[in-house]
Amino acid sequence: MIPNKKFTNLSKDFWANIRSISQQTGYTIRGGSQIKIPTLAEIKNAISNLKLSYSHLINPDDSLATLGTLIIDYYKYRADILNNKIEPMLMDSEEAKLLYEKLLKKYNPTIPQPYNKQKGEKKAPAYFTCIVNMIIETCLNGIECNYNPRELTTITKNDFPLRTLSRWVDGTFPTPVNPIAIWEIKEYYYTTTFGSRVADGVYETLLDGMELEELYEHEGVDIKHYLFIDSHYTWWECGKAYLCRIIDMLHMGYVDEVIYGKEVIERLPSIVKEWKKIYKKGKAIN
Repeated sequence: MIPNKKFTNLSKDFWANIRSISQQTGYTIRGGSQIKIPTLAEIKNAISNLKLSYSHLINPDDSLATLGTLIIDYYKYRADILNNKIEPMLMDSEEAKLLYEKLLKKYNPTIPQPYNKQKGEKKAPAYFTCIVNMIIETCLNGIECNYNPRELTTITKNDFPLRTLSRWVDGTFPTPVNPIAIWEIKEYYYTTTFGSRVADGVYETLLDGMELEELYEHEGVDIKHYLFIDSHYTWWECGKAYLCRIIDMLHMGYVDEVIYGKEVIERLPSIVKEWKKIYKKGKAIN
């Protein structure tokens, strides 16, 4: 999923309003089955509860100000995209296993197939990670890629370190030094609650995005940044609030694209095709 251009390049105060209102009204409708669109009354109450003014959002006659209209439009968009497009894309372990086994036969990959960190009966290939890696390997057709860079990502200038990111990521193309693209994969098929480890995964991606934003703003270096997530139970049944925050993060520009579950099949080949264009252009220049 790429961001909706209507809601990109917006000011930080727009997102401050989105976060503050969401915090007060909640992210889901009663019963928790769908993503919430706050009403005008709920927005007024949310801002009032924070002992703040809502005059920048709502006019004295109770009509929406320009910023208020944009905020309502965003809430409608966020709810629609999550309820109707993203939720059906998310898989759980059995569906992911079937897709993994199908692609394993189809692609016959040469790269290692990593296992999850579970024990006993739940120990198995990390299905979503393997799916992502197999598609990338097939589409790259022999071009170098690091599917498990156990080192920090470094950007250089004149053979000196320019920036080094804070954390290891799950993949870099082509290498962890001066990559064209980096990505994180968050598959949580066997969790029973939306715990702190899953929440931390969201904030780790946010940290990466903020460091890449600073790199671009101050050095003009643009590195593509992707987030792959899966597990219907974890993200949809337990973590809708975090799905909303991921949509916010996407539109704030901290990640270039978020790919959900089965979406990798049709979307990832197009993404890798763009990487290859950048790679070949760089090779031609050098």
